[in-house]
Amino acid sequence: MLYMTPEELKIRTKQFGLRVIRLVEALPKTQTASVIGKQLLRCATSVGANYRAVCKGRSKADFIAKLGVVEEEADEAIYWLEMLVDAGIVKSKLVAALLAEAHELTAIIAASCKTAKTKG
Repeated sequence: MLYMTPEELKIRTKQFGLRVIRLVEALPKTQTASVIGKQLLRCATSVGANYRAVCKGRSKADFIAKLGVVEEEADEAIYWLEMLVDAGIVKSKLVAALLAEAHELTAIIAASCKTAKTKG
């Protein structure tokens, strides 16, 4: 995994949110797609917003706690993307890249959290 600066990760998490916005806007107009889409939209756009808050962390404990929120939101996005596929709302190949990005972001944030916890 390549090192990313906080600024690069801000851009990447924002781009992830924008890609999810485009996906949700293209979902079929059914009740199920709407409910899942709203859940996905909330957590995926929250990844970037909460990562910005991480960068403003006032203490190590605050930094770690906020990173944990970002990790949870990215992982939740994985869940909702999988639900869209498993419910037959979208084809897996259409969200494969987004799912891969969500997994990568989750891994990057998890590793950052682990590093922050072990550094004295």
